[in-house]
Parts: sequence; structure tokens; C-alpha cells
Amino acid sequence: MKHLVPDGLTTTTKNKLFLRPSGAITTRMRCARRGRVRDKRVGRIHFARERAVPMGCGAKPHVRTCIAATLLAATVLSLFGCSSGQTGGAAAQAADLMGGVSPNQVSDRPADAAFTGSMAEFSIELFKESVSVSENSLVSPLSVMLALAMTANGADGETLAQMERLLGSGMPIEPLNEYLHGYANSLPNADKSRLSIANSIWFRDDGESLSVRLDFLQKNADFYGAAAFSSSFGTQTVRDINDWVKTNTDGMIQQILDEINDELLFLINAITFDAEWQNVYYQQDIREGEFTNIAGAADIVDFMHSRERIYLDDGLAVGFMKPYATGGYSFLALLPNVGVSLEEYIGSLSGEGFLDTLGNAQRAIVVASMPKFEYEYEIEMRDALRALGVVDAFDEYAADFSRMATTELGNGNIYISRVLHKTFISLDELGTKAGAATMVATAPGSAPNPEEPKIVRLDRPFVYAIIDNAANLPIFIGTVVGV
Repeated sequence: MKHLVPDGLTTTTKNKLFLRPSGAITTRMRCARRGRVRDKRVGRIHFARERAVPMGCGAKPHVRTCIAATLLAATVLSLFGCSSGQTGGAAAQAADLMGGVSPNQVSDRPADAAFTGSMAEFSIELFKESVSVSENSLVSPLSVMLALAMTANGADGETLAQMERLLGSGMPIEPLNEYLHGYANSLPNADKSRLSIANSIWFRDDGESLSVRLDFLQKNADFYGAAAFSSSFGTQTVRDINDWVKTNTDGMIQQILDEINDELLFLINAITFDAEWQNVYYQQDIREGEFTNIAGAADIVDFMHSRERIYLDDGLAVGFMKPYATGGYSFLALLPNVGVSLEEYIGSLSGEGFLDTLGNAQRAIVVASMPKFEYEYEIEMRDALRALGVVDAFDEYAADFSRMATTELGNGNIYISRVLHKTFISLDELGTKAGAATMVATAPGSAPNPEEPKIVRLDRPFVYAIIDNAANLPIFIGTVVGV
């Protein structure tokens, strides 16, 4: 029997938020196989200002990796076409603004029912507004949450109130900062199951455009470990930002920014998830089969077959959970029942329902089959966030980010113009021998009955997520509609 290394999933997500006007919604999908380089750090997750070693495509392709980044940019109304950051040619590299700002020790709030419930609701509602049923989709709610929370620390008035209602179900930004700091630091980070988070803020520095408030920098340093840089926003800044994103997404996202126009500020979050399966696949577990895509056409693809121990059934879909090494995270899949379309199923989801499904998971033998897949997804989230109630932040007249910075240009108002989210995922059977960690059961129940296995074959469009097993919250959530 030939033994293969554990399956690997590589996922990259990148989110941009631009504080400037206009910006068409774009969705793009691209396939690429990525690799992995081991990170020797273990323990809990800590917000990082920079990652010293970017991980590129030449590494061993034996893991699952997920990456997310979010970028936010700011501008003023009258800057349209007035001061393009490209006209000055290459500029000096960005200056580190955090030299005089040292992160203070802050209090954490453990993830209780209030935080978990609001985070689950945000995650599912964001997914519902961002998903495309015509193509494979993937979002990282945590990446978007962190980028928006950093931004909310510079908001005031109704702009802040709208962001608080979305991000924390009305929870004030101060306790939300504490919850997010505690949650991020509690996420497992082991050699075979690694999650890293990095944040940065980039300001235009031309001597007159922007005056950044120190308290804004301090809070984002304290709670999010954010680096802060000032630059002339020329072509060198484009390279600097793309290099930062590339480094902090293990080289899987090569570029997030094409050019700088009228923006005054960018806020960026990057998340990298890199883990091996707990249980490996063998050569005989990989067999070809038919996957019926969203258009009804059948494609011959490679399926990976396994026997799992956690069965999911929410009444409209059935699925399973497959743990990663060390037991801190799991991959879950939910297949809508026959007669329930993917669109109908997604529309039925809620944060509370998602947590209930996981809380009511059954211990049973599951004969599971899932296809190999990989894709890239990109979406401009401005309309999605407006639909979720964040309206004023995108309005050049109504937005209030006075706690972030001030400017004398135009009408003196800073606002968000775009939120670009980009993800990449690759799921296959390649890897190294999985660790010996034992899967943590998510629900009580009787011992599995080997005579009555559950069968879940993901041979048509389905929903999937990568969750942390302690809180059952999705770090990434997406759909596969074609392979």
C-alpha cells in the first residue's frame, strides 16, 4: 500500500478597503497551485507587523493554506484627478510611523456567547451578501472584520454607530477591540496548523494632505499590532504595499494594488492559514468521478474519499467535518438536499443557525467524498456592506472619520470608497504525514455504529468553511459550484 502525504489545501484571501470615491465591483477567478514552507513558531496567534520570510510557490505542496487581506483607502471629495500618486515617479520608501508608538498592554475579553453570536451573525451575513452562485466564492469574515474594526477606531457619530451595529450587533468599539484582541490571541498556532495575522496602515505624506491622530495609531497598535507607514503614494508605495501583502500572505497574493490615485490612506489586513490534515489519504482513496456543476453539466474530476466521524444535518443540507492536525481547526462541508438549490440554501443561513448546526453535530461514521479544487475569488464589497447597514462611511458628505485624521483639502471629509476582498484556495491530497493529535468531539452522543454509516458525496454545488473548533466560528467560508 503506497502511502501519500496528507491532503493539502492552499487558500489565500485578500481584502482591500479603499477610502476614496468610485470603484466598480469586480470578480475574478484564477487557479494556481501553491506550496508551503514550515514556520517554526508555535503557540498562540499574535498580531504581526511584518512577516520576515515570504513563502512562495517553490515550497512543498503538502498543506492547506488560507490567506486573507483587506485594504482600506481614504480620500477627500475634490481629490478626483487632482493629485494622482503616479505622476511623481518612484518615491522614497515608506517611513515607519510607529517609531514613537509602543503598543500598550491591554485587557482581553474571552470569547463569550455575546461575542461568538455577533461574530457568527456578521460572518454569515457577510457571506450571503458576498457570494456568487454562478462561480466559486470564498470570503474570510475575520479578515474583513479586523480591517473594518481598525477603521472604526477612527470613526465617530452615526458613521461609528452604523459600523458598531454591523461589527458587534451594537457593541461599542472599545469592548469589541478587547474581544477581537483576545480572540485572535487565542487562536491555535502550531507547526502543523498555523494561523498568522498581520495589519498595517499606510498614509499619504506630501506635507499638506493629511494629519493623522496619534490616538488612532495607538489603539490600532495596542489591539491589532498594526504597523503604520507614511509615503508620498507614488509608484514606490504601490510596490511597498504589494510587497507587504505578498510577504504576509506567504507569497500567494502577489498584488493587491494596481495604482494609487486620490487615496489618502490604506488599511490592510492579511491572514494566512496553513495546516495539514489530521488523517492522511492513501493512493486508493483518490478516484475519478462526476461533479455536476451549477449549470448542470457533468465534469470528470478527482475525488478524495475518507471516513469521517462528525456528521452535520441542519434540515436543508447534510455534511461532515474533517479535522486538521492538532485539532484546533476543521474543514466542514454542507451539501444542500436534493430539491434545495444552492441559492435557496445560502439564503436560509443565519449566524445562530450555523452555530446550532455545529452544536448539534452527531458522532457517526461518515463515508465522505470531496473533489480536489482550487480557485481565486475577488470581490469589491462596498455594496455588500451598504446592504448590511454601513452607509455613511461610503458617503463623501456624511462620513465622519474625524477620530482618524484631518485634512484641509476639498471639503475636509474622509470616507471609504472601496473594499476589495481577494481569496485563494487549493484543496488536494498532497502533504506529509499528519500529526498524532486526536480530533476533539464537538457534540456528545453514542458510539458510532459501523453498520449504519452516513454517506456524503460532494458531487454537486456545496458550501464549505474552515472553522476554529473552540468557538465554531468560520475563519473562511465559501462555495464550490464547479471544479
